[in-house]
Amino acid sequence: MTSSLPVDIGISEEDRDDVADALTQLLADSYTLYLKTHNYHWNVTGPQFGELHAMFEDQYTDLAVAVDDVAERIRALGHFADASFAAFSARTTVPEAPSGKTPAMEMVRDLAQSHAVLARAAGRVIEVATPAKDDPTVGLATDRKQIHEKTAWMLRAYLE
Repeated sequence: MTSSLPVDIGISEEDRDDVADALTQLLADSYTLYLKTHNYHWNVTGPQFGELHAMFEDQYTDLAVAVDDVAERIRALGHFADASFAAFSARTTVPEAPSGKTPAMEMVRDLAQSHAVLARAAGRVIEVATPAKDDPTVGLATDRKQIHEKTAWMLRAYLE
């Protein structure tokens, strides 16, 4: 026999649905960027190999923690965190990495653009979670937005 307790955390069901939907978008985008960054970490070549290999590892490590945090917040709101490739592929707005060999500076440019996509997705979470008075989600999304904006800036600066 299973029993299910209602999610009674001071946020209406409708607001929890809306926030979970925005978080699901952030989750799909974050996981897609995680995979892309890990791909680039494995496949980067050229004179900046060592520096980029290490930088990409730092980035995908951060993203691995982030996807866990986002998924756990979705669960805390009483929703299922669908973590299948099919679900992520259907939702993500992060372009997939090009197939084949990609020049190192194209990787950097692509990641800068993808981090900007995630900054915008985190911003949408903040827009939905703020009127719902969902402070934990606002905090999580604010932290993610700041990280993605800073990472996008650093990657853009690397291209100069």
